[in-house]
Amino acid sequence: MVERGNVDENKRATLRRFAVLGAAAPLTKLADRKDERSEVPDAIAGYVATTPGAHFSKIRDDLQLGTGETQHHLRRLVEGEVVESHRDGDYRRFFPAAQFSAFEQVALSYLRRDTARGMVVELLRDPDASGGDIADALDVSRATVSKHAADLEEMGLLSREDGYAVERPETLITLLVRYADSFDANVESFASEAAGLISFDP
Repeated sequence: MVERGNVDENKRATLRRFAVLGAAAPLTKLADRKDERSEVPDAIAGYVATTPGAHFSKIRDDLQLGTGETQHHLRRLVEGEVVESHRDGDYRRFFPAAQFSAFEQVALSYLRRDTARGMVVELLRDPDASGGDIADALDVSRATVSKHAADLEEMGLLSREDGYAVERPETLITLLVRYADSFDANVESFASEAAGLISFDP
């Protein structure tokens, strides 16, 4: 059984870690420094800065916040133009304000989905990969690959004219490399391979 005090301390440590990042945003104008919980909006801003495209539930759960608390602070951050959001199917995804183009926001939204991200990474690694190759690499069915490929094509991230081809691969590589540690071990491995292929100003 985990003691309540340990849970609270773990939550505070998590908030402090992201609050350091969020404090660099123009959030100081919004936070009430007399409020002992003022580190919460800083932490959310920091989390969104390092995990752009995260949806509401992931932000809430990773920062160990309550639903109402998360809603309240995200609303203030959006109103204060520190964070912006857009609807992605059943999710609302959050981004640092005025940092990403519309294409980059869509790309990050799909890179936050395990299968879609895996497909993009496999195609960036091997542009000649077939649907069967991708299905084998991701351990999913061909039908699953076809479904996600259709979604990626509809959103302008993939072409299916002659096999599968990633659209704007340089942009996708940049996003994967820049935010590799917010994805998974596969992306971290890919980033170590791809970092030398691109240059960017973080």
